[in-house]
Amino acid sequence: MGEIKIAVIGLGYVGLPLARLFATKYPVVGFDINKARITALMTGVDTTLEVGKELLDAVLTEDISEKPGLYCSSTIDDLKDCTYYIVTVPTPVDEDNKPVLIPLIKASETVGSVLTKGDIVVYESTVYPGATEEECIPVLEKVSGLQFNEDFFAGYSPERINPGDKEHTVDKILKVTAGSTPEI
Repeated sequence: MGEIKIAVIGLGYVGLPLARLFATKYPVVGFDINKARITALMTGVDTTLEVGKELLDAVLTEDISEKPGLYCSSTIDDLKDCTYYIVTVPTPVDEDNKPVLIPLIKASETVGSVLTKGDIVVYESTVYPGATEEECIPVLEKVSGLQFNEDFFAGYSPERINPGDKEHTVDKILKVTAGSTPEI
């Protein structure tokens, strides 16, 4: 794999702190479908209060190719040159407490539309065992036309963020990760 460029899909209380941290070392595209959220973030305002203005301003860039730096966007084309995609969208539950996977499926469609050979997609959204392989990977394959574990790979990183916890932030917690192959 060549140059590392990371996309974080979903800039809520999990995705934004992760994108901000990665942006201290790598070029990062933070993607969210909420245009008002993107506008606020690009002015250094995080309405979730997870990332302070000073920390956010330190990594924000208006040049998508700046290295390192965080470029926030709601434009799918801005994801095209990324090599790692980290999906951090919410997984709400319905009135029967069953997971609603629509945000995860839509995010997988978005990633699949720009996925290229050798890319890695990491799911950090909270899902039940098997959901990634049974629900998300088939969407990535269908939309991209690529074959899982041949052309692209997956990673798994269970969400460990406690919203509002200013002591145990993403840079201070142990992250658990796994890959779809031993190499990944």
